[in-house]
Parts: sequence; structure tokens; C-alpha cells
Amino acid sequence: MKKLINDPDAVVREALEGVEAAHGDNVRVNYDPMYIVRADAPVQGKVGIVSGGGSGHEPMHGGFVGRGMLDAACPGEVFTSPTPDQMLEATKAVNGGAGVLHIVKNYTGDVLNFEMAADLAKGEGIDVEAVVTNDDVAVQDSLYTAGRRGVGITVIAEKICGAAAEEGQSLADVAELCRKVNGQGRSMGMALTPCVTPGSGEPSFELADDEMEIGIGIHGEPGRYREKLASAANIVERLSTAIVDDLPYESGDRVLAFVNGMGGTPLIELYVVYRELDRFLSGRGIAIERRLIGNFITSLEMAGCSITLLRLDDDLVRLWDAPVDTPGLRWG
Repeated sequence: MKKLINDPDAVVREALEGVEAAHGDNVRVNYDPMYIVRADAPVQGKVGIVSGGGSGHEPMHGGFVGRGMLDAACPGEVFTSPTPDQMLEATKAVNGGAGVLHIVKNYTGDVLNFEMAADLAKGEGIDVEAVVTNDDVAVQDSLYTAGRRGVGITVIAEKICGAAAEEGQSLADVAELCRKVNGQGRSMGMALTPCVTPGSGEPSFELADDEMEIGIGIHGEPGRYREKLASAANIVERLSTAIVDDLPYESGDRVLAFVNGMGGTPLIELYVVYRELDRFLSGRGIAIERRLIGNFITSLEMAGCSITLLRLDDDLVRLWDAPVDTPGLRWG
């Protein structure tokens, strides 16, 4: 194992200390329990938005805390769900009187712990709604989930719902918007290599030098197929066909296309993937109206990518384009 770390048991805390040192103008970091919160929280009269999950997927979720996106994020240990006390304290920290939305990826530990935190927060008089994302079309059940995994659409939902909350929409409206985004989005990923968690020092799974995994999860869960390496065009066609056929997306649809790197894939390769995705969708009469390309939901140093599509309408485009100011996403 070769990693830029000091102590495998201190990676998450030391990374949070780095976030605080780098972005202290935008966020505050609480260490007991651990959560990242926007510097001006709680914003009175605004719906607070909280998400979280295991560390190792940076910049998700802590890198998306700030104006126009998340109000707080709860980081667990690497590939491990955060705890209910983290989620409860983060919820209380962002409660400005308009309620709090939990955006939860469909992983069993995340779902159970956020449910417990929501119940505790409601007991303290905080109005909480939760939306579970489950956009991964690769497998119905996995090592970590009952039902489909929550992956790329989570980032898109955090951005769009963050914009809606920023403009003063109600908790019920922001939660319904989140459900809409989840319902209109689909994702699928693949891996060229496994990753190595700091605690184990061992690869998360085995792949031969001439193999790839199609339908991988962000923790290295097995996917639909393990097979010989193929061209970018072939890989994109496999992923995109599964995504488009699932919703289904149809000729005339407008979409946001999200090409995500898994942590170890250079941008030059992600743009090759985007080229192939653009050609594939054009051939089906589907117009890419907005796009996001880069490493936003990673799996440590895993090489590979995922593709996410969101069917757009004018309101979703407006909210996507709204200003955002976070360590991991910034425009406007």
C-alpha cells in the first residue's frame, strides 16, 4: 500500500483538519461528533439540507457543503456509514426553523442511521423529511443494499435541492423536488482496478490486468459482469444502453450528462468517455443540455468511471444553473 497518510486510523480526522484549514471561510468542522457545516449555519427561514456517508468518496459529501448545496455533511470512517449522533447534531446545527431534508444514498447503514437520527430530531421538535436515492441500474441488490444503490444522482440532487432551498422553497417542496430528481435519473459505473482502504492495506476485490468490472459499486461491490478489457466506445455503449433503456429515455428528451471519475482516472480519459456518450445519445435523439465531467464521487484511487443521466425540464435547468459555492463545486 502506498498512500499519502500518517496513520491509517487517523485518515478521516486529519483530512477534516485539512478541509478546515483550506476552506475555513466557507465551512466549519465539528469533531465530536464529526460533521462539516456551512460557516453561516443555521440560516434562518431556510430549509437545511444534510447528507453523508462513508469517507473515501471525496469530494462527496463534505466537499459539497456551502451556499447553494448542502448545509452539512456527516463523514463516516472509510466506506463506513456515519452514526446517528453525527446526523442528529448536524441536523440541529442547520435547523433554521424551516425544517431539514436528509438526502440519503440507499446503503443499509446510511438508511437505518439517518432514520434513527430523524426520529430523534423530530423528538426535539425539528421537522425532518428524508429522500433515499437509488439510481444505480447495475444490480437490484448488492453487498451493501436492499434494492438499488444510490450513486451519481445524489450529487445532482444535492445541487438542485440546494438551489431550491436557497431561494426559500418549503421543506415539502424541496423534498418532492428531490424525489423527482431521483425518479428521473439513472446511473451505472465500471472499474478498471480495485482500491485499497487505508485500514486493510489490501485491494477491495481482485481484477486481472486484462479484466474490467461492469456495474461496479462505489465501495468495490461486484457488478453485472467481469470480462476482458474493451474500448471506451464499447464500455460507454454498455453503460449507456442499460441506463437509457431503464427509465426509459426517449428521442426528444433533454438531459444532464454526468461523467464521473472513480478517483484514479485522468480527465483525458473522462473526456474520451464523454465524447462517446455524446455520440451515443445523439444517435438516439437525446440532447445533452447540461453536463458535469470530473471526479465527484470517487472510490479512493479506483480507476474507472460512472455515467449518470437526468431528464431535464426548464425548472431543473434553472435550479442546476443557480449559483453554488462549495469546495467541490462552484459557479455563478
